[in-house]
Amino acid sequence: MASQADPPQPERKPEQAPAPPASAHPDAAAQERAAEPLKILVLGGTAFLGPEFVEAAVARGHEVTLFNRGRTRADLFPDLEKLRGDRDPLRGEGLAALEGDRRWDVVVDTSGYYPRHVKASAELLAPRVRQYIYISSVSAFKEGAPPNSDETYGIAVLDDPEVESMGEGFRNYGGLKAACEAAAEAALPGRVTNIRPGFIVGPGDRTGRFNYWPLRAREGGEMLGPGSPADPVQWIDVRDLAEWMVHCAEENAVGVFLATGPDSAGLPGTIGDVIETSIDVARRRAASAKPSGEPAAAIDTRVTWVPAAFLREQGVGPGADLPIWIPAEGAYAGFHRWNNAKAVAAGLRFRPLAETIDALLTWYDAQSPEDQRRFRAGMSREREQGVLKAWRDANVPE
Repeated sequence: MASQADPPQPERKPEQAPAPPASAHPDAAAQERAAEPLKILVLGGTAFLGPEFVEAAVARGHEVTLFNRGRTRADLFPDLEKLRGDRDPLRGEGLAALEGDRRWDVVVDTSGYYPRHVKASAELLAPRVRQYIYISSVSAFKEGAPPNSDETYGIAVLDDPEVESMGEGFRNYGGLKAACEAAAEAALPGRVTNIRPGFIVGPGDRTGRFNYWPLRAREGGEMLGPGSPADPVQWIDVRDLAEWMVHCAEENAVGVFLATGPDSAGLPGTIGDVIETSIDVARRRAASAKPSGEPAAAIDTRVTWVPAAFLREQGVGPGADLPIWIPAEGAYAGFHRWNNAKAVAAGLRFRPLAETIDALLTWYDAQSPEDQRRFRAGMSREREQGVLKAWRDANVPE
């Protein structure tokens, strides 16, 4: 997963800012102009979440400045101000473009992975900003969280606080995110919004993890369903997260927030939801793609559910071969069961899963064949069919 001298203190709003009406969808708010436009500085802004935030902020009438190296997707947002530099103050021009007496209302940090970098930007900007929004991760929590854990659960701690590598299997990622949060809070005490999302999904997702399920569902044939349809899974659409970040900036909502979905009542989704909705969307898209009167291409996907124990015997890796799914047992009982009540009270809302999947497929189909291969994770079709055959062979009546 993912994943981030004192000025006069501004008037602070409670950590749980007033939420919009429960029926309000984030898109509705995004269409309206903010009553008080903000000056927003984005550190990064060229990858997945960053561009969605920029678009949502601009739609609300805010003035956005981008700070990055200009090496990735430099053609994005040609009408916005761009400052060039490096998150590492010791590399190239470093943070020189951010020095001086210029002020912003809000800093949004989507690109901070090492505490030294976050410390440098937060300390430099602290006298000249009101709020620092840092995008962290649920990985900032220590492992083994029980179901329904919230922001008060303990955080991950690095074995080596000076480490600046993710380590084997990204073992340092969570501890680094937690340390980045602490660095921002130390520089701007009481003025930081530390947001901890889980799996961020939807159009633009280059990790390929969530993408595996809609793409596999529309290929048809026998599809492996891992574990049980009721196994919990949490995710958040990148657009919902981006729009809520704008809301946090407008409301000056500070503190630590678990930004997990897909339900405002705090209930996790399920892997069954993901697979069945993916099949439904695939069938609907296939039907609508044909001219009126012509038969639609058949999507004959059928799901065979294979227990987690058998998958382990076959060497199938949850989260890798079968992305985002992890059996809710043992140390992972709470992995997809985080309590999102605080973020929901602060205005976080979620769009329907079908809308996320439809937008993801539209985006994916517009990519080049080479990028399509890169933006897909999980096991191969051949590997999947081999596991399904092994399951059938193991269950032949004697």
